[in-house]
Amino acid sequence: MIFYSIRHLTKFVYERHVSESVMEVRMHPRSDSNQRCLTFSLSVSPRCRVFSYRDHLGNNVHHFDIPGQHPQLVIIGESLVEYQPLSDIPLFLSADAWQELDAMVHEGDYWEMLLPSEYAQPTPALEELAVELDVVRRDDPLMLLIELNHQLYDLFSYAPRTTRVDSPIDEALHSRQGVCQDFAHIMIALVRRLGIPCRYVSGYLFHRKEDHDRSVSDASHAWVEALLPHLGWVGFDPTNALVAGNRHIRTALGRDYADVPPTKGIFLGRPGSHLYVAVQVTASEEPPALDQEMPIPEDWSTLVEKAQAPPPAPAEPLLQLQQAQQQQ
Repeated sequence: MIFYSIRHLTKFVYERHVSESVMEVRMHPRSDSNQRCLTFSLSVSPRCRVFSYRDHLGNNVHHFDIPGQHPQLVIIGESLVEYQPLSDIPLFLSADAWQELDAMVHEGDYWEMLLPSEYAQPTPALEELAVELDVVRRDDPLMLLIELNHQLYDLFSYAPRTTRVDSPIDEALHSRQGVCQDFAHIMIALVRRLGIPCRYVSGYLFHRKEDHDRSVSDASHAWVEALLPHLGWVGFDPTNALVAGNRHIRTALGRDYADVPPTKGIFLGRPGSHLYVAVQVTASEEPPALDQEMPIPEDWSTLVEKAQAPPPAPAEPLLQLQQAQQQQ
């Protein structure tokens, strides 16, 4: 058994006072499969009432409205997750796995994870990549996905800030670089072409020095899950060439990033804001005391200090709308 303690801090600093913020937050880890969220708390400054609901895929969504004028918004989510280690998946499936997969799809309700979605659209550049990588029905579904996972890792460079939260996949396809959400969208679009249900997973990755992960440790993470016969939903992390396993902590599932951003909202005021994000994931074999505060490591303290810094001087608001999201 592994226990993960997670702190996720997000701070928006506005160039001028805004008169209202409306926000949805998806930071509450799921309780399903091999993981269980024991505790979750969400702190918001300025203080406000926070409401929650579960969407049709079982994701925990918190939302709030801050109607008064404010120069910044700070959101801190803290979680304790109990994690049961997963068994290793096989290297291949049976010879009739494609037929079994088609039967599963025919008998089930997976259309949402088979059709193109906002950020996982088929494009000419994607079709060229499919030809380059020979992404066709061959071998068995599991062998093909493991190979594709490694091919995308080898072909694309991990380069933060080269794409935006709303970037179409063609930007990463042409530059051959991006971040984990780009790699996830490309893999989803390729896999759905083959009639394999595939979904986007938002969450966290526990980093250790010996793993040499490409993704950064101070941000949330994204990978994909594909439906396979006998195995169910299996996770693949093309950013790090991993089959999602005991270090991947799931927060939300969706068709693509548009369904599950960690924060998404609008504010009323002058355009322009600065976003600061910090994520800390620690692991232990024994559950920490539920009333014990998580320590703030030295390499995380800089962002915490920025989040606690005094806000900028007040100014007259101008009524405009702007969407605020954070990249994975």
